[in-house]
Amino acid sequence: MNRHPVLIWAMLVLLVSAGSVQAAERTLRLGVLGFGTVAWELETIRSHGLAEAEGLDLQVREFAGKQAAAIAFQGGEVDAIVTDIVWVARQRAAGRALRFAPFSNTVGALMVPAGSSLQGIADLKDVKIGVAGGPLDKSWLLLRSLVKQRHGFDPADAASPVYGAPPLLQQQFIKGQLDALITFWHFAARLEAAGHRRLADMDDMVVGLGGAAGTSLVGYVFREDPDGSKTEAEAAFLRASRAAKQLLRDDDGAWQSLRPLMRAGDDAGFATLKARFRAGIPVRFGDAEITAARRLYDLLARAGGEPLVGQATALDAAAFHPAARF
Repeated sequence: MNRHPVLIWAMLVLLVSAGSVQAAERTLRLGVLGFGTVAWELETIRSHGLAEAEGLDLQVREFAGKQAAAIAFQGGEVDAIVTDIVWVARQRAAGRALRFAPFSNTVGALMVPAGSSLQGIADLKDVKIGVAGGPLDKSWLLLRSLVKQRHGFDPADAASPVYGAPPLLQQQFIKGQLDALITFWHFAARLEAAGHRRLADMDDMVVGLGGAAGTSLVGYVFREDPDGSKTEAEAAFLRASRAAKQLLRDDDGAWQSLRPLMRAGDDAGFATLKARFRAGIPVRFGDAEITAARRLYDLLARAGGEPLVGQATALDAAAFHPAARF
């Protein structure tokens, strides 16, 4: 052995290098917000060892806001983030090759107080409507399109929209300062648990405009991987994600450790949040679901126009991660 020290050293270096490359290929750095429902799935992955079962080193980095996460992703600080498909389409139209995999089909809702006289979207004249997320909120745009199509008026003109952050609008709604509130699904679920009523949800609007219910707009987003260096890590993560969803769908016990993260307040809130999350778990994702997502994007592009989608007037099938299919 002493006659070939250089050869032995070279072999050791090659073995260490190969191990390092393999480890890098099985590592995924995921950027997420420090709050929200994605944390429920990630905690399930962590507590049940689902990433380790896939041989994946999953590194989660938390950000205070979507913009900070997007900047980190674009700068290569993380390998994936959670965002909506409109952002993906805009980035692809700008020449940045990204790929989308669905997280959840759960959608926002238009809520009214328990004793409200409003019975349908035709009644949205001369009322004060809270809109979480601002004038380009997707549920708001679809609601406006459906009301104009069916009833001949635009709630943005015939009603008084109030734009703001979901927690602030939630408080105004509870205090009786709003006649209706269109908000994100988990805020709507909390109101529902407190006895308030759904007037419509985003699925109703999508179906009313000719789309398909249960279409995911929010998901995990990755850069395209031309050299294949992250392909296996991404596929492993998506398998772990699906395993976590199956646990959350089928096993009540899997939810007990999540209750502190959910900030449900009481048993009714916990039960409603759990039920709504479960209802939004995708049961399949293939050609039909991709077609439905592209159709929903078309509806949003028409409803929001350039302020929403920029130059990305259509969503191509290549925007969907191949490992997202199941």
